[in-house]
Parts: sequence; C-alpha cells; structure tokens
Amino acid sequence: MDYYIFLVTVPNIEEGKKIANILVESKLAACVNIIQNVISIYRWKGNIERENEMLLIIKTTEKKCDLIIQKVREIHSYSNPECVAFKIEKGSEKYLDWIKEVVD
Repeated sequence: MDYYIFLVTVPNIEEGKKIANILVESKLAACVNIIQNVISIYRWKGNIERENEMLLIIKTTEKKCDLIIQKVREIHSYSNPECVAFKIEKGSEKYLDWIKEVVD
C-alpha cells in the first residue's frame, strides 16, 4: 500500500479547521496538521501576491488521493486551491499501518 502527504494552503484557521474536520470525519484523511503563519509569495493573474496563510498537512492512502483533490476543490474558498501530494517513501511501519486502519 502507498501512503501520501498532501499540502493545502488556506486563508485562515477557521477554513483550515473546517477542511480538516471534513476530511477526517469522512475518512479521507487519517490526520491533518494545521501550521499557522505561513507567508506565501506567488504570481496570480500577472501580479506578485503576498499572503499570510495556514498550511494543512494531510496524511492519507493512495486510494483516497483523488477524493481528497475533489473534496478540497468543492469546499475550499479559493478558485484554484493548492492541493499537491507527495508519496511517503519511508516511515514508521506502525504509523503507516494506523493511517491505513483509520481511512479504510
């Protein structure tokens, strides 16, 4: 089984908690960490933007990846939310087993 970590930025803690709760309650994610005070600098519609955001770190299995992308797109306030995943190459077997147990 393959495991993934998603990174999703949100504009505020309320939206971060909302997305995190929905993902965990619906068994799409085993855990979501919310990191506050992330400064994002990016190009959007021809302008350089600078925003204070929160970062969600989402742990899941490969089977749930497409569903997470779909759900984030549905409930996120941004018109083009960041939602990128990285495969977990190594990790504690016990922790990875827990992810599988929680989301399956």
